[in-house]
Order: sequence, then structure tokens, then C-alpha cells
Amino acid sequence: MTTPTHFIARKYRKTAVYAKFTELKDRKKMVRVVFQLLFIFAIIAIAIVTLLTLKAYKPYTAQSAKFSGDKGFVALSYFGVERIGKQNIIGIGRLQEHLQALKDLGYVTITQQDILDYYQSGKELPEKSLFLIFEDGRRDTAIFSQKILEELNFKATMLTYPEKFDKKDPKFLVPEELTELEKTTYWEMGTNGYRLAFINVFDRYDNYLGELVPLEHAGVAPYLGRKYNHYLMDYIRDEYGVPKESYTRMKERISHDYQAVRDIYTQSIGYVPGTYILMHSNTGQFGNNDKVSAVNEYWMKTLFTMNFNREGFTFNQRNSSIYDLTRMQPQPYWYPNHLLMRIKYDINQDLDFVNGNLNKQRKWDTRKGALEIQDETMILTSLPKDQGLVRLKNSNDFEDIKLSVRLKGNKFGLQRIYLRADEDLKRFLSVYILSNVLYVTEQNGSAEKELFKLNLDQHDGKTILSIPEDKKAAELTALTTLLQYANSPEKAKAYTVRLENKTREVAPTVPEGAAPYIPEISVHAKGDRRVALSLKGDKLTIIVDDKEAVSDLPVTNTKVGAIFLESAWGGYGQSQRNLADDVYDGVFDKLIISENTGAKDERILFDSKLDGFDNIKHTVKQLWEALIDFFVKYL
Repeated sequence: MTTPTHFIARKYRKTAVYAKFTELKDRKKMVRVVFQLLFIFAIIAIAIVTLLTLKAYKPYTAQSAKFSGDKGFVALSYFGVERIGKQNIIGIGRLQEHLQALKDLGYVTITQQDILDYYQSGKELPEKSLFLIFEDGRRDTAIFSQKILEELNFKATMLTYPEKFDKKDPKFLVPEELTELEKTTYWEMGTNGYRLAFINVFDRYDNYLGELVPLEHAGVAPYLGRKYNHYLMDYIRDEYGVPKESYTRMKERISHDYQAVRDIYTQSIGYVPGTYILMHSNTGQFGNNDKVSAVNEYWMKTLFTMNFNREGFTFNQRNSSIYDLTRMQPQPYWYPNHLLMRIKYDINQDLDFVNGNLNKQRKWDTRKGALEIQDETMILTSLPKDQGLVRLKNSNDFEDIKLSVRLKGNKFGLQRIYLRADEDLKRFLSVYILSNVLYVTEQNGSAEKELFKLNLDQHDGKTILSIPEDKKAAELTALTTLLQYANSPEKAKAYTVRLENKTREVAPTVPEGAAPYIPEISVHAKGDRRVALSLKGDKLTIIVDDKEAVSDLPVTNTKVGAIFLESAWGGYGQSQRNLADDVYDGVFDKLIISENTGAKDERILFDSKLDGFDNIKHTVKQLWEALIDFFVKYL
């Protein structure tokens, strides 16, 4: 029988247990909050240290730089900088790699005044002179590149569009911030011109889109080719190429932009920046039309002290005009040796490439190009318009093997694995991906024979659109974009009617007999394929992205031989911008090669994965980056 005393005692015990549980829960909660606060304070402290300028730029001197006659200078221009990087915007880690590689080679930055003195007074520049530019005036560029400039003692020129100053767009720097940048001593000012706009735009099906502002251009960009122009480059024309404006109207339109540049900069920062980049490059003059070129030339020589008029090559010499300078725009997917390879063949001087992990590097014999090993990744950079080629040492007697690798080089280009190869690659079996197509070939004499071919879009099960379907999609996208940015009710109504009519149209499909749309692969398109090979005797099996591509493919080359890796330039490819890049980075990540004996403990012949303390450091680094990404995204 339960007495009141027993009931009270039991209730007290439950209350005590509950109190202890609550106390423990509160303690854990308090500990968690403390750790969260400590982490936030740590992030704030790191941000303060990162953003606070504690040093001043020190110009080069006769003691800090080498002088050996006239070697000209190289000019590099980055669109912008983000923490991770995407599309045309480079990540902070990759930018650090680029600039550190140049610093290690002895490069020093030069200023706008150095360039003026070089051309106007015959001043001698250091043997390795770098003029560094960041375009578009993005706020994140200043934030993320500042510490790199400080660490390397580099000075850069920040270009801006003054049209952005009054729009209060948080992505772009305003005059007050430009003044503060100058005070750090690591920055000079330049300009891309008043604004960015596009004229005479056609999509890839020759549909006339006319004049577009950047947001409109971005909306239809997936369906554009190269048939468009920048605002200052030509007359505004109709769909037949006939000018829609007179010479006087064209001159007034272009002059208005230059006058706006002059007035806004003078009012906001007190002067007009001396460095100008005319959009766009490589026209052979200062526009695509002689009369337009003359107007641009008048204003640029009136307002600016120098102009970068060309893009694609980095090397400037005394025999070129200060208004016809060239710069190279490194891409976010370029590894350091890609940049160095381009510079090497521009300046026609030898230089040392980045090696990375020397212990793993020594296991490979570099025949062509440059090899860098970063953590678990092997980056094989090709020669210009050629290949990169490395051979695994002590692999001459390899026969039956298993191989796994993640191929992360861009789609447009070649990444190849040679198996059972002789020293001169006269005999081999090879597996490669070229422009998103998987091939298996072999050679036992003079001719290479194709054994297997697979379009990897088909392997992925992607639906193949017809040309009429893609054309309809392009037209729908254009109408949707133009409707979104229509500047009057009348235009919006007209676009709405056209959009409704276009939506109702029926485009024939490939199964219905229409021709398939085969898209050109952009030079920027990222690649990422997990490839596993099993070679035993006269049979080869390949798995791509955990899906069988081919099983027990018969091969005739059954002799022992070596392992080679190759990267190769795939041609200039599709690019809406005037980008001509003839170097390719083959990226072989987590490469593992083992014997194929069927035993449980097959011997590992090569493994690019990290081990021991290096693996712990790499893992911690990845976790830290993931944690930072989380807080950047959700806080």
C-alpha cells in the first residue's frame, strides 16, 4: 500500500531527477552557447585582422629588383575576386597561388607612373615587372585581395564604372571607398568607362535582340554566340546591319559617356583616373568602324594617359603605343602553371614552374608541359597548342591493373591515361575523355585504332533537344527577359502577347524527325568525371560515375608496359568573349593504381592520396573551409 509519505518521497525523487536532468541540459546548452560565441568571436577577430591594413606598400628599389636592360612588362587583369570563385570571378585561394608563383619568380609590381615614364622618358623597368589590374570595381575584390597584396607587397589598379556610383549597388565600390583604398597605398584608380552595355545583339539563331543592358544580356547569355558588340564600338544598327543613327547622333552618344566619366570622377574623387580599358578589345583600332574609332581615340587621348586596347597576350614592349597596350585575363580555372605557361611563351623567356609535393613529383618523369601535385591532385599543364605528358617511373612491367581517378579538367580538352605503353608511345592502350566524349584506343604500330566511343551526355541519360526546340527556348528566354525589363507599359504588353504566342508554338522533337541540337562546348565548362578501369589479359572494363560504360572490351595489346598521363589543348572552343587560350590543365584527382590479381590485398602501385599527418592537415583544412562556407551562407 502506497502511503502519502511514499508518494511524496517518490515525487521528490522524480523532482530531483528532473532537476538534475534540467541542470545538465542547461549546462550543455550553456557550453554550446559559449562555444558558439567563442567561434563567432574568432571569426570576427580573423575578419578584423584580414581586413585591417597594417602595412604600407614599398616600391621596388635598385636593391630589391633586378635590372638587365629593356625586358618590357607583363599586364594581368582579373574580373574580380570572391572567397570561393565562380564563372569569371577568381577565388581567393587561386588568386593567392597565381600571385605567389609570380612573387617566387622575382616579379615586382609597377605603377601607372612607371609605365608613363617607361614610354615617355625611357625609364628602365625591373627585369620582371608586373602591372596588376582588377576590373569592374567589385567590393568583394577589394576585401578579398587586400591581404594578398599586403603579404606580397604588390600594388594594383582598381577599375570602376562611374555609372554604378549613384545606384548604391552593394556589390560595387563607391567613391568614399575608393579614396580609402588609395590611402592604404596598395591601390591606384582606373576606369572601364562610364558603363557596360551591349548593342547589335543577335542570338545564335540570328534573332535580332538589339540593345541590352547587363542584366538583360545575362538573362539571354546562354543562347548567344559571338554576334554582338559593346556600346562604344559601332553604330547602333538594325537587324540588317543598317545604322539606326546618323554620324552626329553616334558622336553625341559616345561623347556623352566620356563626358560623364570626366564629370563624375572629377566630382567624386577629385580627378579622372589615368588608366582606361576600352570595351571591347582586339578590334585593330579603337572600334569596329573607322568613324567610331576616331571619336573614341579623341576622347581617350584627351582624358586618359594610357589605354589597354588588346586582350589575350600579356607582354608589352617599348615599341607599342601607350594607347594600344595589351593585358591577359587569367581565368578562375587556371592553375598556377597555366598562368606561367602563358607568360613564358608571351615573353619568350624561360622560367621555373610550380612543383607542389616533391615526394610525389619525383615518382613521375615529365616529358612535356608542367606537373604540379597539390594535396591529392595532379595538375598536368600542356604546352601551348600541344600536350602535357608524364610517365610513372618504374612502371615498364605493368600488365593487369586497376585504376581509379577523378578527372576534373574542363570539358573542352583532353585527359588521357596510357596503359601498357612502350617508351616512345608507339605501342599502347589508352583511355581518354576529349570534349565530353569517352574513347578507348590502342596502337601496335604506326596507326592508332579506335576501339570504343561514348558520348557522356548519353551516358548520363540527358534528353537531346532538337534544333527547333532549342530555338524556341532561346526565343522564349529573350521575350521573358525583355518583358521583365520593359521600360513602358506598351512594351510590356507587346512582349506579353508575343510570349503567349511563342509559348503555344509546337517545336518538333528528335524522335519526331527533327535534327538534334549539338551544343558547342564552352572553354569554361567544368568537367568532373569519376573513372574506374579494370584491365586483365585481353579485356577492359570501364565505369564512369558509378555506371558501367563498357564491360570486357576486347583489346589486342597484352604486353607489359608503362603508365603515362596526358593533357592536351582541344582547340579554341566556344567563348562569347574574345578569349583565345591555347593551354590546357588536365586534372587527375585521387589517382590510385593497383595490381589486378583478384587477391584481397592487391599491391598499390601508385596512390596520390595523402597519408599520415599530411592527410590530417588536409582533412582539417577541408572541414574548416566547409564550416566557413556554412557561416557565410547562413549567418
